[in-house]
Amino acid sequence: MSRAVVFAYHNVGYRCLNVLLAHGVDVALVVTHRDNPNENIWFDSVQKLAELHGIPVITPDNPNVPEVVGQIAALQPDFFFSFYYREMLKAPLLAIPKQGALNMHGSLLPKYRGRVPVNWAIIRGETETGATLHYMTEKPDNGDIVAQQAVPILPDDTAHEVFQKVTVAAEIALNDVLPALLTGKAQAVKQDLSKGAYFGGRRPEDGVIDWSQSAQQIHNLVRAVAPPYPGATTKLLGKPMRILQTLVTKCTAAGEEQPAFYVKEGKAYAICGSGVLRVVRFELDGVEMSAVEFAAEHGNARFEFNC
Repeated sequence: MSRAVVFAYHNVGYRCLNVLLAHGVDVALVVTHRDNPNENIWFDSVQKLAELHGIPVITPDNPNVPEVVGQIAALQPDFFFSFYYREMLKAPLLAIPKQGALNMHGSLLPKYRGRVPVNWAIIRGETETGATLHYMTEKPDNGDIVAQQAVPILPDDTAHEVFQKVTVAAEIALNDVLPALLTGKAQAVKQDLSKGAYFGGRRPEDGVIDWSQSAQQIHNLVRAVAPPYPGATTKLLGKPMRILQTLVTKCTAAGEEQPAFYVKEGKAYAICGSGVLRVVRFELDGVEMSAVEFAAEHGNARFEFNC
């Protein structure tokens, strides 16, 4: 029986830990994170799953400190698995497992290395993404690949919907390759890093809408940061506004028209730098309202965004 130490968090961590247990892997320790009270915790708990199966759990702020490295080394694991764990593992840790350390990343590497790959893929208009299991090095997401599983990104998919697909893709990729991996027969393929790029994390302020962009670009941003993420933001009538759901229309605006919000025949629209979006769901000053409710209070005039 192969022994593993698992570094895991979030839904991908939860599902992939289940895969290891289903294949009879001896999970000697789970390293995870304490939930941040300031974060919207909408995902499953790796810690609760580990405790259900009687697996010891630790939640160090830094897994690379000597006492944690020593604790893990004493377990003499064959493998490390990292499933959406948020801290980088440094050389002393990576040297411990006899048969290597592997990470599950939420993109089709080498594309979208780095942080929040699902959100970036949607923002950039990709029609496909997936999950990749690869060997870990000290540099993020650049080790040899042992398994990949692709999933489609449909035109109106939100990041949450795509992330659910990627979670299943991660489960499939790991489940398919794990028997070969445990017997030392898995084939690894070197990444061609020139075919992808590294992307950093995103902050709530990165969700501010630039209305000079096209309807398609703004639609991509809206669905990439839609709840449970912070949402795409703007200002209207001097008040903060969150755009929660949009659809690209075939409508066009006159060339000189400024970006603006209006209601017509009970539906809300936004004029963009080019093209027009239908605004399906929105909040104004923290309150979600319908297009009809907005028109009843403010009328059917065109209101320019306070950019």
